[in-house]
Amino acid sequence: MSETRRKLTTIFCADVQDYTRLMGADEEGTLASLKRCREAMGRLIESHGGRVINTWGDGLIADFPSVVEAVRAAVDTQNELAGFNARRPADGRMLFRIGINLGDVIVEGEDIYGDGVNIAARLQASAAAGGIVISSTVYDQVRNKVAVGFEFLGPLMVKNVDEGVPSYAVKIGDARDETPPAERSGPARPQPQPAVMTAAISEARPAPRERRLYGVLAVIAAVLICINLLSWQGVFWARFPVLALAVVAALAWNRDQTLFNRKITSLAIVALGIAGINLFTWTGQFWAMWPILGIAAVMGVRWSMRR
Repeated sequence: MSETRRKLTTIFCADVQDYTRLMGADEEGTLASLKRCREAMGRLIESHGGRVINTWGDGLIADFPSVVEAVRAAVDTQNELAGFNARRPADGRMLFRIGINLGDVIVEGEDIYGDGVNIAARLQASAAAGGIVISSTVYDQVRNKVAVGFEFLGPLMVKNVDEGVPSYAVKIGDARDETPPAERSGPARPQPQPAVMTAAISEARPAPRERRLYGVLAVIAAVLICINLLSWQGVFWARFPVLALAVVAALAWNRDQTLFNRKITSLAIVALGIAGINLFTWTGQFWAMWPILGIAAVMGVRWSMRR
């Protein structure tokens, strides 16, 4: 018998908009696209500390110990899938809807049950194609911690829940929620367009804070090089602080990028920095291979231990 217990967790629920239509048009192509999208989603969920609990048909459910990481995983997922869909015809795009809820659930073996799961599924069903809807319990935890916007949708009625669940659409680029007006307490809103290209463009473009940081680092590097050249005594000492500034810029970029696993990419950046130091102090021996080998071993262990 599996042990039954309760826990507070963040439930992540996703499915494909118009999956039946896609299957009717091209079964094999749709299944191949679904597999590719699920692999990308599973990788991003794991990279944010989450766990895929179950998949069925076109659906997926996962849970996260961190509310913030659950929302970040959802945003990263929609951004990555937007790039995938941008290369497909409009009537063949595989657009996922994602709902996220923080709630108390029943845990039985590897599965979770309860109203917390039902609410996440209901939020997912009300999300726009390519969009994300979260409950107010999630919003309270992430509103000042995730660099996205939110739009209040009003209470969402959920089966077996007496009161409506206040919900919010997560704004990714120009994405907006397209919850049917009958399910909201307020007046109907115009139906938005799916977030396909806008999410990918907003992700690829550095945020203003990042652009300022890169600008400051570039100015400091230029000043150091100028000082070195103007006070030239046969030694290009500026190469070391410039290398350090380059590593800082790379780590700042890695903090918000979604293309690769952030922890593994951080180790790779450190390895490149060590290789740069070795080259700048070259005495005929590539001593950097030893620390780089150690870093490579750590990266390999992290990759192999992914859940």
